[in-house]
Amino acid sequence: MRLGLNLGYSGGRVDLPLELILEADRLGYHAVWTSEAYGSDCITPLAWIGALTKRIQLGSGIMQMPARSPAMTAMTAMTLDQLSGGRVLLGLGLSGPQVVEGWHGRPYGKPLAKTREYVAILRQILEREAPLAHQGEHYQIPYAGSDATGLGKPLKSIIHGRADMPIYLAAIGPKNVELTAEIADGWLPMLFSPAHYQITYGAAVEAGLAKAVAGKTARDFDIAASVTVVIDDELEAAYNQIKPALALYIGGMGAKGRNFYHDLACRYGFDAAADTIQQLYLQGRKGEAIARVPDALVDAVALVGSKARIRDRLQLWRDSSITTLNVSVFSRDALRFLAEELL
Repeated sequence: MRLGLNLGYSGGRVDLPLELILEADRLGYHAVWTSEAYGSDCITPLAWIGALTKRIQLGSGIMQMPARSPAMTAMTAMTLDQLSGGRVLLGLGLSGPQVVEGWHGRPYGKPLAKTREYVAILRQILEREAPLAHQGEHYQIPYAGSDATGLGKPLKSIIHGRADMPIYLAAIGPKNVELTAEIADGWLPMLFSPAHYQITYGAAVEAGLAKAVAGKTARDFDIAASVTVVIDDELEAAYNQIKPALALYIGGMGAKGRNFYHDLACRYGFDAAADTIQQLYLQGRKGEAIARVPDALVDAVALVGSKARIRDRLQLWRDSSITTLNVSVFSRDALRFLAEELL
């Protein structure tokens, strides 16, 4: 199992934990991942990090597809990849309807079909075997709509991209996970529970690999799960550091009936708690929602408690299908502890 450092996205101001990043690079962490929501973007911090590090891979976790045309994503990734000496891991995601339509002003539409076309276009650009041409339901290149000038022509990237640049997809629903296993090099699952993997995702991953190009196996597919790690001898205090984020995602990330994280908690068997958390959160009763997050749900998706407790619980993650564990930590001590245990 490889280790990655997950930075997430910035709050009110961009403040990169450079001490953690440089230590992760020194310790042999495989990758550092940045994210974006509707504030800071994920690529500018990666460029900054790339200039300050030597070996660690630079992962976009994730670039929002509705924010960029496939060509713009490819241009950005190829540029950073060349500047960093071939260290980019291209992580993509569609985000949710609230952000896609409420922030980017784009229709959410059919996520599976859009993702398939988007990745296919990226592959064409990176492979650079011919000028780019794609006529699909969601993307037409060259554009040929009724308002087209007719002057568009297929183009080939001026710079030579790395044809085998790894493409990762963020996915939660079983159909999205199946598509990810079919067309991507890696999967970025959030709120991953190793104890629930087989009943929640196992069949979807197997089905996707079966549809993939001939010869692709599980060894060719990087499951790069994220986990938050809180080292604290006071277990209740450790639980309480995780619960606000879980309440936010399960209760507030999406509308009722269209919240992927709520649905995931239900698939893990926490139906009643997820419903209560969502109801309280949407009513503005955030403190009560946080208090209703079960300890068992925290343990399912996070690593908390003393070092001895985390060391014991790490075995479940080791025994899972994860190949890269992307950790969110808050101290160099935690970063080093995980390196000692897993690297």
